[in-house]
Amino acid sequence: MIKLFIGGKGSGKTKTLIELTNNAAQTSNGSVVCIEKGDKLKHEITYKARLIDTDAYAVCDAEALYGFIAGILASNNDITDIFVDSALKICGNDVAGFEAMLPKLEKIADGVNVVMSASIAVEEAPEGIKKYA
Repeated sequence: MIKLFIGGKGSGKTKTLIELTNNAAQTSNGSVVCIEKGDKLKHEITYKARLIDTDAYAVCDAEALYGFIAGILASNNDITDIFVDSALKICGNDVAGFEAMLPKLEKIADGVNVVMSASIAVEEAPEGIKKYA
């Protein structure tokens, strides 16, 4: 399942994502992963969740993010939740590439909750993105 939190900058998406990540880490019987651009969440996310900085792995577009998440899923069958903060920014703000990645990601994330935040106004988001919001 893929769930997107979309909205303008400062609309509370990251705060919600932090709460969801920490709650999942407390209740999950498996592994919880949080992916971010940079290291701004290192003091906000519980140590029980794996926090990964995409900048450290040169993830800079939608294809790279898809491959990165696919690799994480392939390496650990125990993952229950993946949270991605600033997903559109990780994708280089390429709305079309981000939109095209979502259905592919949905196919490989069977049984895993994938929650992403993206800074795009709801009225500017294409239908392929709104579908997951």
